[in-house]
Amino acid sequence: MQYRSIDDIYTANDAIREKLKQTVTALSAEQISALPEGEKWTLAQFVEHISIVGEGVAAICSKLLSKAEAAGLAGDGTVNISNEFMQQGSAAANVKLEAPERVQPNAGATVEESFTKLDASRAALESLREKFTQFDGTQAKFPHPFFGDLSAQEWLVLSGGHEARHLKQMRLIIEKLS
Repeated sequence: MQYRSIDDIYTANDAIREKLKQTVTALSAEQISALPEGEKWTLAQFVEHISIVGEGVAAICSKLLSKAEAAGLAGDGTVNISNEFMQQGSAAANVKLEAPERVQPNAGATVEESFTKLDASRAALESLREKFTQFDGTQAKFPHPFFGDLSAQEWLVLSGGHEARHLKQMRLIIEKLS
């Protein structure tokens, strides 16, 4: 997907989040906690994982934008997502990835607790929206285990892409449960 503005990224991420919430809230408690044969995580565990990653992305974006601000790197509102990131994103769509230990679900959080954490991380990202337009969110980088070094803008795009990826996986599990 191509983004013309930071607002486009936020709008796309919000739409994905809404689809995630609609999908999960339409399920029964039994469906949310079921582990179909051949699957590693329940739907509740997917949402917990997404919430853990969401917290991390918000913290990383804050750190990277603070570096840009401290360095006086003014932004012009332009979105600059590297071709390498886009290629990696396309490649990741067809690859089974293993979540690093630090972002694997393990606390047994309820879906409600995970959505509360997701709402908090989304609020944290929302509080950075102005910084994304005021400061250059493309220079400072932070490494991702699969994608390599990413800018704040790329982390913001990745947050929505990550949710979309898992929503697709969750829908396949829901089909197994039907």
